[in-house]
Amino acid sequence: MFPIRDHNPSGRWPFVTYVLIAANVAVFALFNLSMGERELAYFFYDWGFVPRFVTEGLSLQGIVTHMFLHGGWMHLLGNMLFLFIFGDNLEDEMGHAGFALFYALAGLAAVGLQYGADPASDIPMVGASGAIAGVMGGYLLLFPKARVDVLIIIVIFFRIVPIPAWLVLGLWFGLQLVNGAMAPLDGGGVAYWAHVGGFVAGALMTLPIWLRRGGIGFWNRTHGAPPHPEASYARSRVPQVPRRPR
Repeated sequence: MFPIRDHNPSGRWPFVTYVLIAANVAVFALFNLSMGERELAYFFYDWGFVPRFVTEGLSLQGIVTHMFLHGGWMHLLGNMLFLFIFGDNLEDEMGHAGFALFYALAGLAAVGLQYGADPASDIPMVGASGAIAGVMGGYLLLFPKARVDVLIIIVIFFRIVPIPAWLVLGLWFGLQLVNGAMAPLDGGGVAYWAHVGGFVAGALMTLPIWLRRGGIGFWNRTHGAPPHPEASYARSRVPQVPRRPR
């Protein structure tokens, strides 16, 4: 089960979102595809975020650069898909410069909570998911009723189901909390607390924008969705579960 698209393209070209996607793909192509496994491991120690290095005062390196590194194709594609789906509408509301700053701060907040959860960890944290979790937190606050198409795969059965953003993102956030609480400190290879930190920071940073637009009144005016006409998609061979009439 994972989201594949929303129904509200942005009103203007999401320049920063596309630049971030391009930068992540370029870094992956430049380093991951040219290095062997051992080389890449050392590279992640140099440019990923290693909590122990901060605790021992060795280096702050990686606090920003980790956001552009990914461990594999699925790691990269999953993160870029989420950024593509949720980033454009948030950039539309915040403006290009505001969204770039928001993204960076969400990534730093993700680092902060992951560090707080295990400051002695020697495992390098890589990936844009903490910053993208911030994007998801902001999207949830501004557009809780936006429709998101979710692809559900059960063995050989495929269904595309339109689900409101509050359910998709709320479920995702809940899973991060549960997994973070139940997993060992290293997260079993997943930085759950970075996801939680980024998501909460994203929602909090978006709160002033939501209040300036009228808070609940903004939701009432926009019906909880981005203030643009919904996109109509060509019929897919993948069956879609229709919405029931009210």
